[in-house]
Amino acid sequence: MGFPVSLRVDDTVVPDETGDAVFAWLREVDARFSPFKADSEVSRYDRGELPADELSTDLVEVLDICERYRVATGGAFDIRLPGRGLDPCAVVKGWSVQRAAELLTGAGLSRFCLNAGGDVVVSGGPWRVGVRHPEIADRLCTVLDLTDGAVATSARYERGDHILDGRTGRPATGLDSLTVVAPTLTEADTVATAAFAMGADGVEWAAVREGCEVYAVLPGGRVLRTGGFPTAGAAAA
Repeated sequence: MGFPVSLRVDDTVVPDETGDAVFAWLREVDARFSPFKADSEVSRYDRGELPADELSTDLVEVLDICERYRVATGGAFDIRLPGRGLDPCAVVKGWSVQRAAELLTGAGLSRFCLNAGGDVVVSGGPWRVGVRHPEIADRLCTVLDLTDGAVATSARYERGDHILDGRTGRPATGLDSLTVVAPTLTEADTVATAAFAMGADGVEWAAVREGCEVYAVLPGGRVLRTGGFPTAGAAAA
């Protein structure tokens, strides 16, 4: 899916096949949902080769999530931008990794950290999760203490201005980075991307989402955070 995935398990007894099942699921997701693979379910549906009533229940679920966030953001978050193909990756990443975490808990594991390109699901902490400084690659702007839950960051530093505001079709540049802590990575990752697409207004929007805590770095280094954001330590942003 274009990002590294690592898994650490601290349970005493770990079924041999558990890690294999996690990575097999993520490979399956890449094959089925990548808009960059011509034979994926997403690509076939976008080309009109697959009718809506024949979509998998998983893709229907992903598209429903996408539509809810499109409505909730007034169109800032949109997976169907003019001149571009259907691209649900902003939801698929967090959704699929959360499902992978559920495979682990379903196997009886209770202490693990699943890291997908810097977006993280943890269980049975305490775990410390660092958030990269948006301007200085070898520094952290904050460190979180998490026991159970997920954290995701949307930013411009890795892929440039890749998040577009669906209302204008132009890159979202009102924030340098935005980190969201939520009960699941589906929520954390989608809220972070959707809020980033909204620009500076997205910070308040994300902050009032149920179960979400937010840490945002604005251009110029100003930091906004919600009161419940689980900060363990920080470097100046």
